[in-house]
Amino acid sequence: MRISVFVPEYGVIEAVTPPYRSFHTANEFLTTFGKKPIFKVEYVGLNEYVPANNGEYTIKTDRLLKDVTETDLLIIPPTFGDTSKGIQANAAAIPYFKKLYENGSSLASLCIGAFLLAETGLLNGKKCSTHWAHISDFKERYPEVEVEDGAIITEHDNIYSSGGASSLWNLILYLIEKYADRETAVMISKYFALDIGRESQSQFAIFKGQRNHADVEIQKVQDHIEKHYEDKITIESLANLINTGRRTFERRFKEATNNTSIEYIQRVRIEAAKKFFEASRKNISEIMFDVGYTDTKAFRDIFKKITGLTPIEYRNKFAKVAYEA
Repeated sequence: MRISVFVPEYGVIEAVTPPYRSFHTANEFLTTFGKKPIFKVEYVGLNEYVPANNGEYTIKTDRLLKDVTETDLLIIPPTFGDTSKGIQANAAAIPYFKKLYENGSSLASLCIGAFLLAETGLLNGKKCSTHWAHISDFKERYPEVEVEDGAIITEHDNIYSSGGASSLWNLILYLIEKYADRETAVMISKYFALDIGRESQSQFAIFKGQRNHADVEIQKVQDHIEKHYEDKITIESLANLINTGRRTFERRFKEATNNTSIEYIQRVRIEAAKKFFEASRKNISEIMFDVGYTDTKAFRDIFKKITGLTPIEYRNKFAKVAYEA
């Protein structure tokens, strides 16, 4: 898939380069895992050479934005300094953002790149994240957009946005996981020394994000999983919910959610377990049974695979009162 990183006029270089480098590095890890690289990454901009920060840097684009008629994902980093000046300097890009989205491209803003994204009008009636220090200004400029104060990642109708500063890395990891796989996202977090534990706080947002598809019957299955995750759930029972064969069901579920049904069940259960660890004083065994697991080792292994932490580590890090086994 093609990833186009927009280089704003006077953009923040610390936000422009991370997505470009991360998706390139994801290709390298995919190759290491014996898989084919799937990302074609490029810089696009209004001009061939674009100044960044206060003119301290210059970035050479691979293509002009006007020549980009289609891409799978367009990433919009923030501008440097005054947001009004940033909007004005990049006003010519706004119609292209809108046209690309209308042609089927996904859009993702990083930090206060949300201002440029909101200029398209595509966020009206939708939720959005941006830097906490700019929320008041954002709400005043774009009253029809619902800002999720404190959110790390927000997704609505193939439009993504991240919170401030280092939260952009959380969105990058999320997108790599969504379009590649969890293993690659974890390797990227290790390679760039990112806190995968912090990213794990947004796991439920990832599940919400996997509903941006048109398969109504698969959405019905997702509803069932999220309401009955503590019960024994088989692939056959899920396939029977929509009167289809197992093989067809598994193919449709994977196409719609970018996860197998087993992976999806695991993520829902672990998300529920995280909430218990954060808010209750139940012991690990009690929580394990509450979320549908009966094997302690399996629960621990899956929990660590998804969150990057053991159950005890997670509780000690995020619970109001630390727990000792």
